[in-house]
Amino acid sequence: MIRDQSSRKPIKQPAKLRKGVIAVAPPNFRRERALFKRGIWPVAGCDEAGRGPLAGPVVAAAVVLDPDRIPKGIDDSKRLTAEKREELFEKICATSAYAVAVASPARIDRDNILRASLWALARAVRALPEMPKHVFVDGRDRLVLPCDCDCDAVIGGDGMVVSIAAASIIAKVTRDRLMSALAQECPGYGFEQHKGYAVPEHLEALDRLGPTAHHRSFFAPVVAAREKHQPWTIKREADLFTVDASLEIEISAANQV
Repeated sequence: MIRDQSSRKPIKQPAKLRKGVIAVAPPNFRRERALFKRGIWPVAGCDEAGRGPLAGPVVAAAVVLDPDRIPKGIDDSKRLTAEKREELFEKICATSAYAVAVASPARIDRDNILRASLWALARAVRALPEMPKHVFVDGRDRLVLPCDCDCDAVIGGDGMVVSIAAASIIAKVTRDRLMSALAQECPGYGFEQHKGYAVPEHLEALDRLGPTAHHRSFFAPVVAAREKHQPWTIKREADLFTVDASLEIEISAANQV
């Protein structure tokens, strides 16, 4: 018996990616779930926003997701539009335990950007309603936490671990809102647009207007602006090879005796 081939439904072919497009898997809950099954809970993810800008604070966030109510669409904040970040921010806040900590430009100037960031991350973890038993942090540096809390540093974690991705969204949205508020206090710099990053518009405004109290004093473009607009704030190191004129006169007089 010959079957009618025309009655068969066409087999759907998998969608082909456009040339040059790379498929990126979203972050998942596997690491958190493995710990949960071993009785280790709460498990937090933490991340920061704002290491690179010339102005504004570093904002860190820690998030403990509810395994039964993880909002769909959570991803590395850098892969999301501003509108999607805002939407997910509200959902994460409504369904998860979270905390935020801020390292000011003054702390960044005093401690350096890495130490200030790690301080803010650890502070956010400690500010959670319940101290987690395990923490996943984005990057290569583990946090200094109480001895009963383990910490794993995950390079590229905001694109791999969903709890870290959630923290990246909380940190990013919080910082963006802070920078938009600073734009009202410091008009002319465009903080509401570039959020303090070293884009040409910001560099031009910095050169034209000089730095504000919210700029990071020791970042190179800010140092250049301080030298132009606030030279008295630049501490000059003594040149070990420059001879003091008064000492030179004393040596010359001694030689004549």
